[in-house]
Amino acid sequence: MNTLIIAMTSIILSVAAQFALKNGMSSIEVKEALSQPAALRTIFVILTNKFVIGGFLLYGLGAVVWLGVLSRWDVSKAYPLVGMGFGLTVIVGLLLGEQITMLRTVGVALICAGVFLVSRS
Repeated sequence: MNTLIIAMTSIILSVAAQFALKNGMSSIEVKEALSQPAALRTIFVILTNKFVIGGFLLYGLGAVVWLGVLSRWDVSKAYPLVGMGFGLTVIVGLLLGEQITMLRTVGVALICAGVFLVSRS
């Protein structure tokens, strides 16, 4: 399989993990647990939330997929591709109704331009 496709698969899994974790941490149960004094119950509620569990599983799967990239490319070439996750996260965030400022958009565009330049080397 093409190494770039493997890398993008890992990045997509990581972005999906971020949104799953955000969904879990925004749930009513977790918010209620966080509003109480810190206790083992708070940790239990967070760690048993299905979206938090799913987010961790997606991150784990993404890391395993990333091993395939590292086996084929130098880290100095592979790791900058992780920056593409910033762009994908902004796009998904926009689709989900998050407020994205122009300054954030320009910053992410610069990151993606840098990733493009590194990928051409």
